[in-house]
Amino acid sequence: MKKIFVLAAALAVTTASAQSSLTGAGASFPFPLYSKMFAEYKSDTGVSVNYQSVGSGAGQKQITERTVDFAGSDNPMSDEAMKAAPADLLHIPTAIGAVVPAYNLPGVSSPLKFTGKVLADIYLGKIKTWNDKAIAAINPGVTIPPLPITVARRSDGSGTTFVFADYLSKVSSEWKSKVGVGNSLQWPVGTGARGNDGVAGVVKSTPGAIGYVELVYAKQNKLPLGSVQNRAGKFVLADNGPASLAARGVVIPADTRVSLTNSANADAYPIASFTYLIFYKEQNYAGRSQAQAAALKKLLTWMVTSGQQYNEGLDYAKLPDTVVNKAKSIIGKMTYGGKKI
Repeated sequence: MKKIFVLAAALAVTTASAQSSLTGAGASFPFPLYSKMFAEYKSDTGVSVNYQSVGSGAGQKQITERTVDFAGSDNPMSDEAMKAAPADLLHIPTAIGAVVPAYNLPGVSSPLKFTGKVLADIYLGKIKTWNDKAIAAINPGVTIPPLPITVARRSDGSGTTFVFADYLSKVSSEWKSKVGVGNSLQWPVGTGARGNDGVAGVVKSTPGAIGYVELVYAKQNKLPLGSVQNRAGKFVLADNGPASLAARGVVIPADTRVSLTNSANADAYPIASFTYLIFYKEQNYAGRSQAQAAALKKLLTWMVTSGQQYNEGLDYAKLPDTVVNKAKSIIGKMTYGGKKI
């Protein structure tokens, strides 16, 4: 009788532990938002969520290896990448964010304008100084110092890199052919740093530097950021509205894996993206309990519904209602032992 009691108590502790703690890892792009969301979620439910901001590439690797409950990634995994996973993976968006060109240019007070070609040529190493005629031509009346450009970029596998490179590949055939798109790239030039915070740190400490970061990191570090010319020819400064417009008119597939960069919407900011959570459809693996699976489902549902109230205050756009419905449908596919959770 005593042994049965001890075993029952141990099982109760295990179940409680599974319900009260979840783990995730991945993108730094949504880390400020997730930090707020998970703090509020713990306050409301008592469930602790430990999210490590290690970059989208590392997050994709960890979910593939089944060492976390979920991964964060700014780019969806490709069909080829998902083949490495031992079972079916699902994606849901949680927010729309903007990747911005942040810079450190003493003496320049008004936001600079950038075209896609200029950004591509800076990151290709073709434009080397700030007073280059290509930059001056789109910024008439602005006195730009002749500082050399220090290019800052990510050194880790990064969804922010993927989004930035995806945009550049759509507006520059030279970028597409020479560099292409990916979480990690063979960079022609640049100083590497880990995470959005690392790139922002390089820009902040280096006069003449430019770096691509998620909007909130530019704002938190008080970095000037440039407006970017969209497909309609308008120079648009990143904000929640222009970022959310990137998804308007885009056909969102049932699995929600889609690119939002270089939107055809006339008022959209052109370097915008969903940020995703990635998790397994079948949750009975690696010793996971049904309670743990149910806790994950509850968290994911909260993030795409009630949790959306925290997006705009941290400079992320909310999900459109149609995308929320698709995300809820995807979450509803989760199973434990083949049965719906």
